[in-house]
Amino acid sequence: MNYAIPFEHMLLADIAQVGGKNASLGELTQALTPRGIAVPRGFALTARAFNEHVANAGLVEHIYPALEALDLDNVEALAKLGAAIRRSICEAPLPQAIEQELLAAYLELSRSYGEDATDVAVRSSATAEDLPSASFAGQQESYLNVRGAPALLEAVRSCMASLFTDRAIVYRAERGFDHRQVSLSVGVQKMVRSDLASAGVIFTLDTESGCQDVVIITSAWGLGESVVKGRVNPDEFWVHKPTFRQGFASIIRREAGDKVVTLEYGPAGDTRERPTEEELRPVLSLKDADVITLTRWALAIEEHYSAKAGRPMPMDIEWAKDGPTGELYIVQARPETVHALRAPQLELFALKGKGKVRVHGKSVGSKIGSGAVRVIRSAAELRSFRPGEVLVAPMTDPDWEPVLRKAAAVVTDQGGRTCHAAIVSRELGIPCVVGTHDGTSILRDGELVTVSCAEGDDGRVYEGQLEFERRELDPQSLPTPRVPVMLNVANPQDAFRLSRLPGVGLLRVEFVVGSQIGVHPMAIVHPDRVRDPAELATIFARVGDLQTPQEWFVSRMASGVAQIAAAFYPRDVIVRFSDFKTNEYAHLLGGAAFESTEDNPMIGFRGASRYYHERYRAGFALECQAIERVRNTMGLRNVKVMIPFCRTLTEARQVLDELTKNGLRRGDHGLEVYVMCEIPSNVLLADEFAQLFDGFSIGSNDLTQLTLGIDRDSATLAPLFDERDPALLKSITQVVKAAHRHGRKIGICGQAPSDHPDFAKFLAEIGIDSISVTSDALPQVREILANADQRLDQRGAAE
Repeated sequence: MNYAIPFEHMLLADIAQVGGKNASLGELTQALTPRGIAVPRGFALTARAFNEHVANAGLVEHIYPALEALDLDNVEALAKLGAAIRRSICEAPLPQAIEQELLAAYLELSRSYGEDATDVAVRSSATAEDLPSASFAGQQESYLNVRGAPALLEAVRSCMASLFTDRAIVYRAERGFDHRQVSLSVGVQKMVRSDLASAGVIFTLDTESGCQDVVIITSAWGLGESVVKGRVNPDEFWVHKPTFRQGFASIIRREAGDKVVTLEYGPAGDTRERPTEEELRPVLSLKDADVITLTRWALAIEEHYSAKAGRPMPMDIEWAKDGPTGELYIVQARPETVHALRAPQLELFALKGKGKVRVHGKSVGSKIGSGAVRVIRSAAELRSFRPGEVLVAPMTDPDWEPVLRKAAAVVTDQGGRTCHAAIVSRELGIPCVVGTHDGTSILRDGELVTVSCAEGDDGRVYEGQLEFERRELDPQSLPTPRVPVMLNVANPQDAFRLSRLPGVGLLRVEFVVGSQIGVHPMAIVHPDRVRDPAELATIFARVGDLQTPQEWFVSRMASGVAQIAAAFYPRDVIVRFSDFKTNEYAHLLGGAAFESTEDNPMIGFRGASRYYHERYRAGFALECQAIERVRNTMGLRNVKVMIPFCRTLTEARQVLDELTKNGLRRGDHGLEVYVMCEIPSNVLLADEFAQLFDGFSIGSNDLTQLTLGIDRDSATLAPLFDERDPALLKSITQVVKAAHRHGRKIGICGQAPSDHPDFAKFLAEIGIDSISVTSDALPQVREILANADQRLDQRGAAE
């Protein structure tokens, strides 16, 4: 065989002969079909056939000199030359010997499937594909549902011609590839009838962060080209590798895409795109069993290619499901070269210019953002907000979070550094200035401003868009203090970007509920009690009719928690159960039917008191079911749980009983249960609480508020709100000593260590076990603690 080589006779080493894509298909066929991975049969028309075809048509002396002389900036000349080359290659007949061998191989393939002329996919495979520096992905053409000799000959010549598409010419030139040194092989592969089922792509890493602990499967109805070419928003399935390898069904995310079109066979031996049936758009296009199978195959492929390369080799894999048989197939696999493996970087900001300060208040975080002002005074005005604007409001509410995510910055009239706007902005990583008093009256819609939180405690809103510097810091370059510095994380989408940083000292369930669900848990349990018909309709529309409301809630919450737990696995992720106040719960969909009005929600029906009370017990059960699924179905047993605002020992025992009833018995499979230390009673009874829980996390915001008797949202009393007050320092010292007397862990998850270097040093000196901060504060806190360690060492050496 001079020109047509069956897949079973090729290996990766044959890339110069058959190109990267076809060589990989040969490797799959030879090495991995014996392990149960199904690959459709086929053959490759070699690069030699391409070279002889071009030479036989007398094109060599015309093509390459013209390409070498081409000015790539001259778009018109590029298009004219590319079209002329492609037309010449397509119009020239294949040399007779090549045509005969091609058709003989096609006849043999057809008969192996019991047909005279089977349907095949005809794909290009460049000989420079899948090198470490370039993938050549998408540069050449593919042709689907090709049937019969005339159609095959036309598709092969068209594939050869596609080496000279405009984009391919530019791609090679920009990357320094000599046009003469890149040839093209053509792959001919039996089609999988995924037009009657589904198809998609698998990556064995997170392409955004480079994290290699996940397999991401995309899927849509119909032929896979709609996914590959970005014609649809596909379904996504994320699987956690480490726990999957332990035997767990570790599907940590299922996200339905809109899948608005379906690519199917056309009537004339081609393909056509049609609108997807309305009832199929919200339906996941893969069953869990198929996801499990594809994940197992993807890991086997990755392991094989990694062993061949002698280093980790994440893979980019295309798969298809056959409609008539329900069988799955791998139709392509190649090393992932498009997305470089990146370590997560920390961002540091500094203003370069100066400007007039329009308003100022307390800074939240340390970032800088700019944009046009949008003043929002009520939820009804949120629809006018545009992504990238600066949101200016008297104060924000939890149901504004979807809009906050789109903001360049947030400015509020009221509140301190622990108010809702501050907490959410900090978690989302956007600059926020709170407590300006008059931001909404001074700032005007449309005016351009720069919001700076990079200048210490004073957050400033400058007139105009000022220049600022942003730099990235490699976390591996940071010092490692004796006291571990962990992260506060809320957004599942950020988790893998931060995954190489320390573990998670605080994951607030209410952020997951607010962002991933948005419905009051009791409205899920008792939708019959929601009196507003429009609100009830919104809830049912959000849930959909593919699962029960309870299952929808549990799966959404479990997915949000699991993504964060998977990103940091096997490091601890401490999940705090919900701690919405009554007014915040009331803002969730359906919430008004289940919440009463309280004069002081901050010390009202919140935290632990809800979990065993009839007004919320069923909602807490949903939270527990989600955590139980994360730990025991997905295997993410690095998840620990924490109880907030636990007032009494009796209450503590009641909550532990509720956990046990809902499958979360303390100690089972290593489950640790922590309690927040944020009420004076937690300090005074620390010895007793230590006998019920595995550890403490100091909530400095509430502990300061309740010890000093200061409303933490009061702008008037803000100067008195200080975690460094002697009363607080004495309380924290007392509870740290009590925890250590009983061998319990104790950390802190408040903002104070980020804001006050001397407070961080104090915590290190009294022996705190961990400090949890937001990612933007991590460098500063680690530097502070490392310097404190150095001074202690010097003092010890001197003594």
